[in-house]
Amino acid sequence: MAGPLVARMQGFGTTIFAEMSALATSTGAINLGQGFPDTDGPQQMLDVAKAAIDSGRNQYPPGPGVPELLEAIAAHQRRFYGIRLDPAREVLVTAGATEAIASVVLALCEPGDEVVTFEPYYDSYAATIALAGAARRTSVLRFPDFAVDEASLRAAFSARTRLVLLNSPHNPTGKVFTRAELDLVCDLAREHDAWVVTDEVYEHLVFDGRSHIPVATLPGMADRTLTISSAGKTFSATGWKVGWVCGPAEAVAAARTVKQFLTYVASGPFQPAVAIALGLGDEVYAGLAASLQGKRDLLCRGLTEAGLSVSRPAGTYFVIADAAPLGASDALEFCRELPPRCGVVAVPVSVFHDDVDAARTLVRFAFCKRDEVLEEAVLRLAALRGVR
Repeated sequence: MAGPLVARMQGFGTTIFAEMSALATSTGAINLGQGFPDTDGPQQMLDVAKAAIDSGRNQYPPGPGVPELLEAIAAHQRRFYGIRLDPAREVLVTAGATEAIASVVLALCEPGDEVVTFEPYYDSYAATIALAGAARRTSVLRFPDFAVDEASLRAAFSARTRLVLLNSPHNPTGKVFTRAELDLVCDLAREHDAWVVTDEVYEHLVFDGRSHIPVATLPGMADRTLTISSAGKTFSATGWKVGWVCGPAEAVAAARTVKQFLTYVASGPFQPAVAIALGLGDEVYAGLAASLQGKRDLLCRGLTEAGLSVSRPAGTYFVIADAAPLGASDALEFCRELPPRCGVVAVPVSVFHDDVDAARTLVRFAFCKRDEVLEEAVLRLAALRGVR
């Protein structure tokens, strides 16, 4: 008898994060592989979650999301970007951004449709496209600047393109797409009558005075853009799994039709807490970004001193470094050797690629950790070149 796993999912085994986290546990290494903070988010948000549990908000929430969170998401989009939404029809709460992505792709794509995305990509993109029976078409972002290659991007589009799956700020590269790059994506989407699905979970984690540009705010894009975000990254609560999707009512309704048969609902007592968090002052948002920018600088400096070539990220939790200057020829092998060699865990970027050769020696490190953890990691990484 053939194996039970369907053919379209046979390329997806145990994630690299599980392997590297197990290595961290077995070796006592500092885990800079997986992108979750080691501190909690705003106390006011945490207190509201505890109060929600104590007051009995522990059963199924409404399918689209609790009303106060739907209102808060709409208010957030209006406050930061001038986007006006009907919270009852144009907002859907999901079990994290990953479910939002799955709901949208499964709702909009038929077998044989094509989805354009950039690589390296967040690993759920490839799996979700496969689940939908759609085909993945990619354009490579190349180290060190990860600029969009217009010819490559144009070649990824065809008459079968159904949607573009865009992530900015971008995991794993830390790239923030420029206005010109976003305009190019939008031009091609309109030319091919494609939806644009934007994963904007790192929208508030941008550095050096840059601004996040939501695709839905660009000319002619509001009616063909579905915007996805979540509380996990913005408010350091990745385990709560509270995400959302916003956009045209008909498309949000399509996503809701699929979403109800995935998790149905989730995160009941956390939803009112996220509603409060979204309304916190500008200083809360700015403070988290400023803190992460300092952590970025600390880790980038340490990686450079250790002998790696570093691409300085403009946003997110992540920095990509090239291990080739240390003699590495394969990032996966390098990452497997790193914990016993110096007590630090990272992940190879090649696992986020179709074109593995484009990232053969590239490694991703997460800097969303306490300063003392990063400082210790930098000391350990110094052993790679004997730097003290």
